[in-house]
Amino acid sequence: MEGRVIAAHGRQYVVELDDGSRLPCFPRGKKSEIACGDCVDVERSSDDQGVIEAIRPRRSLLYRSNEIRQKLIAANVDQLVIVVATEPAFSDELVTRAILAAESEEIELLIVLNKCDLADKLDAARRQVAVFAALGYRVLELSARDHAEELRPFLAGRTSVLVGQSGMGKSTLVNALAPEARAATREISQALDSGKHTTTHATLYHLNADSHLIDSPGLQEFGLGHLDRQEIEQAFREFRPFLGECRFRDCRHDREPDCALRAAVDAGKIDKSRFAAYHRIAGGQRSP
Repeated sequence: MEGRVIAAHGRQYVVELDDGSRLPCFPRGKKSEIACGDCVDVERSSDDQGVIEAIRPRRSLLYRSNEIRQKLIAANVDQLVIVVATEPAFSDELVTRAILAAESEEIELLIVLNKCDLADKLDAARRQVAVFAALGYRVLELSARDHAEELRPFLAGRTSVLVGQSGMGKSTLVNALAPEARAATREISQALDSGKHTTTHATLYHLNADSHLIDSPGLQEFGLGHLDRQEIEQAFREFRPFLGECRFRDCRHDREPDCALRAAVDAGKIDKSRFAAYHRIAGGQRSP
């Protein structure tokens, strides 16, 4: 049987089969590389359980990693929606890292600035996201409690995944856009025999026949251990016109003479804060 993974928690999955029914499944073997959104081949092992035999080819895979392990976020997504808010404060670097992960997989990107009804916090949050808007990334301002519907047109015809730090209002957005989310979460938790999965696993919701939304757990870090230094460079979209123009082919864009990136920073063509973020992130990356 064929199906799509609509919930993933550890080694437990819920697969939506082609007929619309849902089947709790486990992977074949000890190691699992399955993500929410994966298209899979399933074999029924009992009336109410199945085994995932194979993962079908993916068009994209969003994940984070460090030197110890990797954490799959979602597969076969077209768009990453990064949710930030006027409060609590959000991390510029976490947003940058999520953007780099999306760029490396050629996934579209949208930044949602939530809780814009908090007027006294709005200007500071706008200044934070302005750096990303200046690079051409789309920014949508809204208040999820009252105007979540403003996000819906940006999700049309796509499979989108929401990521963000805890407290940014992702759940409020999801519940407003997919009212069945609460019921679906209870159903999935029951299928996985636990009531604690509501904020610790990724879940896919259908907005309509061709628009789907994956909610993911809140993030406090976004490791990029799977990308080498050259891939990090390429993922900074404003660096691309200058890459390959340095005097030295293996330039680290630090103190080397005739560095095209540093010249671009000095000329105001690359934001200094973004260049500093590049060095923080790329400093520990492996060479290509």
